Amino acid sequence: MLAFEMQAAIGTSLLVISANSLASLATRGATTASVDWAVIAPFTGAAILGAWDGKRLATKVSGTLLQRAFAVVLLAVAAFMLVDALT
Repeated sequence: MLAFEMQAAIGTSLLVISANSLASLATRGATTASVDWAVIAPFTGAAILGAWDGKRLATKVSGTLLQRAFAVVLLAVAAFMLVDALT
């Protein structure tokens, strides 16, 4: 929609998701007595490792392939959400 290159679009999307997640975590931490770090820490670690690996992979893969892979993942998530909503 904004005519970004695919690498910039994915990076921007991940930045927005990270900011949203951090804001949610801060809000949750301020409103509850405790945060279950045993649950949060593995997801945080996986996200950091995924970001590092994604950055490395993005420099080696063409924008067209990234765009197609992103579309496939987006459709798979949409299909999963549809099936989940119908069941």
